[in-house]
Amino acid sequence: MFTGIITATGTITKRTESTLSFKVPESYPLFLGASIAVNGTCLTVVRQEKDIIHTDILAETWKRTSLGNLHEGNLVNLELPAAINGRLDGHIVQGHVDGVGHIQAIAEGPLGHTVEIIPPPDLLKYMVIKGSISVDGIALTITNLTEDSFSFEAIPHTWQITNLNDKSVGDTVNLEVDVIAKYVERLMMFR
Repeated sequence: MFTGIITATGTITKRTESTLSFKVPESYPLFLGASIAVNGTCLTVVRQEKDIIHTDILAETWKRTSLGNLHEGNLVNLELPAAINGRLDGHIVQGHVDGVGHIQAIAEGPLGHTVEIIPPPDLLKYMVIKGSISVDGIALTITNLTEDSFSFEAIPHTWQITNLNDKSVGDTVNLEVDVIAKYVERLMMFR
């Protein structure tokens, strides 16, 4: 489990048909077999060479996430799993991407940036204003909804320490909706 509080960014060093490798900060505490959220996708460390981490990627992961759009040099958001005895500063993020969204607009304001995203239509039913959303693994709050999009605002700190500052209109992002909404929907099906 993750919280959506990004602890570092990494840089893609290599992508193959079945692997994704990226550079992490030298002091980043990882080990063989560790879980790590990369742009909100839970991956497993299969090899480590100093500050380069290697992960295996299955066809299903390429299909359901935006990781396949990454290239050497791209920034990725990184998060270590939440400790069971630690704080939950963001919200519950599983690292199970629900779909890929496209950035529709980015606007800079006096207090931060507003980003509008077009998600897959089937995910909109899980979104509410002031509800939780994970965008590339970042725990965010939905500030606006339309028939086909949602928006969030990123404070300067979030903008600076995540890959949001490297994004442009048209870019893809991984989305994970609130898991509680999905469980409620499933329970209601059996009423």
